[in-house]
Amino acid sequence: MRPMSSFKTVRRMLGLVDSMVGVVVLACALGVLGFLCAIFIPVLAVYGGLAVFNHEAFLGAGEVTGCLIALAVLRGVLHYLEQLCNHYIAFKLLASIRDRVFLALRRLAPAKLAGADRGNLVSMITSDVELLEVFYAHTISPVVIAVLTSAIMVGFAGSIHVLFAAVALCAYVVVGLVVPVWIYRSAGDVGLDIRRGSGELSGFVLGSLRGLREVLQFSAGEARISGMKRRSDRLLGAQRILRGKTGAALACTNALILMFSLGQMALGVRLYGAHAVSGADALIATVALFSSFGPVVALANLGTTLQGTIASGQRVIGILEELPLVEESEKGVDIVFDGASVEGAGFSYGGERVLHDVTIDIPRGQVVGISGRSGSGKSTLCRLLMRFWDVDEGRIALSGRSVRDIKTSSLRAAEAFVEQDTHLFHDSIRDNLLIACPGATQEQIEAACKAASVHDFIMSLPDGYDTMVGELGDTLSGGERQRLGLARAFLHDAPFLLLDEPTSNLDSLNEAAILKSIDAQRGKRTVALISHRASTMGVADRVVSMDGGRVS
Repeated sequence: MRPMSSFKTVRRMLGLVDSMVGVVVLACALGVLGFLCAIFIPVLAVYGGLAVFNHEAFLGAGEVTGCLIALAVLRGVLHYLEQLCNHYIAFKLLASIRDRVFLALRRLAPAKLAGADRGNLVSMITSDVELLEVFYAHTISPVVIAVLTSAIMVGFAGSIHVLFAAVALCAYVVVGLVVPVWIYRSAGDVGLDIRRGSGELSGFVLGSLRGLREVLQFSAGEARISGMKRRSDRLLGAQRILRGKTGAALACTNALILMFSLGQMALGVRLYGAHAVSGADALIATVALFSSFGPVVALANLGTTLQGTIASGQRVIGILEELPLVEESEKGVDIVFDGASVEGAGFSYGGERVLHDVTIDIPRGQVVGISGRSGSGKSTLCRLLMRFWDVDEGRIALSGRSVRDIKTSSLRAAEAFVEQDTHLFHDSIRDNLLIACPGATQEQIEAACKAASVHDFIMSLPDGYDTMVGELGDTLSGGERQRLGLARAFLHDAPFLLLDEPTSNLDSLNEAAILKSIDAQRGKRTVALISHRASTMGVADRVVSMDGGRVS
C-alpha cells in the first residue's frame, strides 16, 4: 500500500473520533476556560497592584485577592477535568483501534500476511497503537483550545488598542503555527524512520530469541549481537535527530515569546507616549500577552512529537485500510458437506506458477491420498481448499458449490486442516485443544486425543491436560505437536479433514497408530491425505500423484 500523506493520515485518524464528538467538545470547553483562568491570574494581579497604589482600577485589592484565589482553584479543577476527558477519549479509542487492528489482521490472514515481518507487526500492534494516545489526548483538543483561546486574547488586546491585537495575533500565529510546521517539515521522514527502525529491531530480536538454539549451535552470537547493534545505532541516530529538532523548537519558541513580549512592551511605551493608551493599559496588555502563550506553546511542541505519531498513524491506518486478497463471504450459502473437487485449477504465488490445470475428485467418505515430492504443490492445494487463497483459474468446490459462493463460517465448519508445522499457543494443552471446539467436554477432549495417540503422553505429564506448553510449543517435540494438531482437528469434528504430512515427524510405531485412526474415519469423514511417504499412502482408497504443480 502506498504511503499516505500527513494530511490524509490526520484526516483518517480524526475520522475515528466521530463517536466521541461530545466528549471532545467538553474537553475543549474545559481547556479554554482553564487557560483563561491561568492567563488572567497575572492580569488580575496587575489590577490588584494598581488598586494598592491608588491608580484607576475597576476592582479593589480585596476583591482582586478573592478573584485570584478563585481563579487558581478553578484552574486546577478545570485542568484536571480536561485531562480526564482527553484521556478517556484516548484510551477508549485505543481499545477500539486495537479491536479494529486485530479484525483487520484476521481479515488479511493468511494471504496478505504470509511472509510478513512478525517483529514489525508486533511493533505496530503495541507501540504504534500506543503512540496514537499522543494524538487523541494531546493534539486534537490542544489545537482547538489554542485557536479559541488565542482568538479571545486577540479580542481582549484589541479592546485596549488595535495594535496590541495585531502584535498578539502575529505572536500566536508564529509560535503556534509557523514554528511547528517548520520543525515538522525540517524533520522530514525521521519519525517514520524511527517507527520502521523500531519494528526492524523488534523483528531482529524476536528472530534471534526464537532461533537461540541455532545461534548457540553455530556460534553465531557475535554476528547476531553485531546485527542488533547496527540496528540499534541506526534507531538511536534517528532519535538523536528528532531530539535535536525538539531542542531547536524549544529554544526558538522561548526566544520568540521573549521577543514578542518585549515588542508588546515597546509598543505600549510608544502608545503611552503618544497618549493613545494609559500606562495601566500598556502594562496589562504586555502582561496579558506574556501569560497567554501556554496554549500555543503546546502546539509548538507538536512539531516533533507529531513526527512519530503520524508515522505510527500511517502504519496503523495502512493496516486498517489494506484490502484482503480473499474477501470473507458473510452472505454466501450454507452447505452440508457432500464431497470436494478441484476442477482445472491454476494458481500463481509471488509471480511463480504453482499449479497448472489440476483436477482432483474427493468423494464423500473416502480417504484420498495426494503424493508427490516437496514443492509439487500439494500443500498449496490444501490452502486453496480452505480458501486461504483463491485460484487464478478453474474452480474449487465443496458439495458442488464454488468455495467463493459458500459462507466462510460454513466453509470453516466443514473443514479441519492440520499442517505439517502445528502452531501451539503459550497456554495449557487443554486450552490449545479447546480452540477447535470451545464447548467440548473433558470426555470429548480425551476421545480426540486417544484417536490421535497422544492421550497417554499427556497423562504422563505432571499436570496432565493443564500442562503449559512453551511459546510456539517449544517445550514439545515435533511429533508431539503434530499429534496435538491431529487431536485438535478430530475435536473440531468437521466432515472434511485435510491432513498435510500428518506423520512426517512420527516414528513408525506412532505412524501406525495415526494411520489406524485415519482408517477409522473412513465412511465417517472425508480425508485428503497429503504425504510423500509410501507407507502413509497405504491407508488411502485412491492416490493421486502430483509433480511440478500438475497431476501426473
